[in-house]
Amino acid sequence: MNRRVVITGVGAICALGHDARTIWHGMREGRSAIAPLTGFEKQDMRVKVAAQVRDFDPAAHFDSKKLILLDRVSQFALVAAREAVAQSGLDFAQGDLRQRSGCVIGTGTGGEVTNDECSKRLYGERNPRLHPLSIVRRMMSAPASQVSIEFGITGPSFAVSSACASANHAFAQAFALVRSGVADVALAGGTEACLTLGVLRAWEAMRVLADDTCRPFCKQRRGLVLGEGAGMIVLEDFDHARARGADILAEFAGAGMSADAGDIVMPSDVGAARAMAAALRDAQLSPTDIDYVNAHGTATPANDPTETRAIHAALGDHAAKVAVSSTKSVHGHALGAAGALEIIAAIGALRDGVIPPTANFIGPDPECDLDYVPNTARETPVRAVLSNAFAFGGLNAVVALKRAA
Repeated sequence: MNRRVVITGVGAICALGHDARTIWHGMREGRSAIAPLTGFEKQDMRVKVAAQVRDFDPAAHFDSKKLILLDRVSQFALVAAREAVAQSGLDFAQGDLRQRSGCVIGTGTGGEVTNDECSKRLYGERNPRLHPLSIVRRMMSAPASQVSIEFGITGPSFAVSSACASANHAFAQAFALVRSGVADVALAGGTEACLTLGVLRAWEAMRVLADDTCRPFCKQRRGLVLGEGAGMIVLEDFDHARARGADILAEFAGAGMSADAGDIVMPSDVGAARAMAAALRDAQLSPTDIDYVNAHGTATPANDPTETRAIHAALGDHAAKVAVSSTKSVHGHALGAAGALEIIAAIGALRDGVIPPTANFIGPDPECDLDYVPNTARETPVRAVLSNAFAFGGLNAVVALKRAA
């Protein structure tokens, strides 16, 4: 069985805003949410900027009994999932929908706020007694469990962790569940709350962070900028969605995955191109069908030229004609949630006929020779989109979306 799969709901929270609509408008405006890092003023931090979720009050979303169970990473996932389900109009209490639904959520680091709190207590305060709920808050599968509990989803529900490709891998797995008939509906996405002292210190040690802002594909780029947040979509069997009169946002046409099997840090254009080509095959699309590529675009010295070569390899002559942009320039790199935020750009481009820009662009890099839509959004019809995610460790996942028909 190969069923058509569509997207009927989307939700998100990140530095650009606390809902998908606000985030999309920030993307298309090229409005950067990258700002000076706050909350670590007592630390001598080399990290100067980040894309932090600000003005978020967990108590406005969760009662005290629920909140005690939730690390920030699960809080973000639940906020995004609630928005996506509300937009979809689904009622999981109807019929056997709970049994016919699944939930797949990616995260690169899991409950890092809880992890930091435990480390501070154990090593800083030398207190051997940790909070009794530490494990259930920090485990990688906590967001998937909490979302499945929230909606009573009893079908296949699990976590995916593949560093910066986690969300796209989660989309691919959820897509497979629905397309194969294992589920009629799947909630899928990614979540990350990685702006903790321990994670920031680890990234400082890698020396790949920018000290000004994120400038993907730009000659003056100085590295990536960390972000946080979550994005969720509702994937649904097309016939199921049509039967209930759902508003179809886009068609989830295919996914492609590969492993470089090379270096743990350095990316491979060969592996990335194979994932893009696999997504095209899976979606039964040709390179000329693609009007927009939402790039992984981290603004590191290694990623951007490597991804440029991969796009050339996967799309051939059409690469010179396709629009490419990286929205990490406005919402930062949310690691395991990156693809989940960037699918908002893909859906928005298809629905509104607007390609969001690569913000903060100054001058072209000779090694990056594609059309990166610098600084200003472009109005143009968009038929199909590829959204790339290429992770440390050489784990690659690309998703293909088409305009709703």
